Amino acid sequence: MAKSFFQRIKIPHVFVLLTGVILVISLLTYIIPSGEYQRTQKTVGSLTRTVVIPGTFEKIPKNYSLKGLLFGVEADGKASPVSLEGFLSSIPRGMVQTADIIFFIFIIGGVFGILQRTGMIIAVLQKLLHFFRDSAALLTIVLMTAIAIGGSTLGMGEEFIPLVPIFLIVSKEMGYDRIYGLALVMLAADMGFAAATTNPFTVQIAQGIAELPLLNDLTFRSIFFICIMLLTVLYVLRYGAKIRQDPANSIMPDDDFDMSHHDFTETPLTRSHVLTLIASIAIFAFILYAVQAMGWWLSEMAGGFLLMGIVAMIICRLPLDEATDAFVKGMEEMVVAALVVGFARGIQVVLNDAKVLDTVIYSAAGVLQHFPNYVAAEGMLVFQTILNFFIPSGSGQAAVTMPLMAPLADVLGLSRQAAVFAFTCGDGFSNTIIPTSGVLMAMLALAKIPYEKWVQFVLPLFLQLIAISAVFLFISVLFPVVWTW
Repeated sequence: MAKSFFQRIKIPHVFVLLTGVILVISLLTYIIPSGEYQRTQKTVGSLTRTVVIPGTFEKIPKNYSLKGLLFGVEADGKASPVSLEGFLSSIPRGMVQTADIIFFIFIIGGVFGILQRTGMIIAVLQKLLHFFRDSAALLTIVLMTAIAIGGSTLGMGEEFIPLVPIFLIVSKEMGYDRIYGLALVMLAADMGFAAATTNPFTVQIAQGIAELPLLNDLTFRSIFFICIMLLTVLYVLRYGAKIRQDPANSIMPDDDFDMSHHDFTETPLTRSHVLTLIASIAIFAFILYAVQAMGWWLSEMAGGFLLMGIVAMIICRLPLDEATDAFVKGMEEMVVAALVVGFARGIQVVLNDAKVLDTVIYSAAGVLQHFPNYVAAEGMLVFQTILNFFIPSGSGQAAVTMPLMAPLADVLGLSRQAAVFAFTCGDGFSNTIIPTSGVLMAMLALAKIPYEKWVQFVLPLFLQLIAISAVFLFISVLFPVVWTW
């Protein structure tokens, strides 16, 4: 039987893949013109972001030199393409810039190691699987909806990385494969993050920068969220049904799906487990409240998770040495996942070094203004989708593009809400597929799913999601009243 396109390609290890992307972009900095916008500080809620100032773009001449090929050479009033030194140091500098995320992942990985050692997680999962033993589909709907709501309302993403092994166990116990297990958490989180209702890191920042009333489009976004979740859950359930019908229908049919290194022996749900679960939920709820009301960010959130681990250790009377071993083991399992985030940031590092990112944004805005408003709106969606490859950060992309897209919407006769909607959809849905997304690549590494296998699974869904986004965007252009429902 002839092999399909996805079966013929072989993607290298994630570190090799990201390093190759950085190398290609470094070489392109010798060709792409350099330019820069002036920037200023803007506070949205409790978050302060550096945003561009529209109308301030200036081209910057290139500084080419033989020495500059090897070492970074600074010249007044000029931009230097990325040197060999700049390329090699981009990954370490990316890790420095994402140190808060990296250590956040390490810490919550360690805390989940403690929670697993107490037996609470396994006991709760077994109860859930027993309760839903006759309806794997219903369990899928419940889990995906709960995760998606967290992504849509609170912008949760990195917080779910340590949960990947747990969802793989759930998938295996239900009779599915690795892809299904990762989809339960990865797709649900991304769908919620993209179909954002109150996401503070995308919707609220973008609306604040665009000088719009916060969350006055909640009805329209809620309808969109429901449509997106219906499509996604049905997509996952159809895939699961194919595997139930014949395991050979799995995208990874030769995978033995060995989860024996995770203890899943029969564990009774004890009073200590219940108290630990209640305490963990309460602490987690307070963390989410503090992010919204008290301006907490990754350092404070990590401290909250540490408290969760300490409380679990005390309630379950876990010996200190055993808790420490569990914490270290949990962090060890996060090594690749955490470091991937730093590798991915290296792409943005080289773009900023050569000052070519602003040129790309300026050129795109210039092209869009020559099209009718309904075409330009769809162009914004495409542009934000492509740009997320280079800036896989919701708040970061909002800070760079919204100061330009908001006034461009005025020129085109579009609602600024349409520009924000194009941003949230373009930024969010592409996170399911771009190899520069640190969260995606970290989860794939934990799930031991090759990138090309995941793309084979998710590409048809991604295209459908973009199509639905385009339809909703088109409706909003024809009937601007939808933003005030």
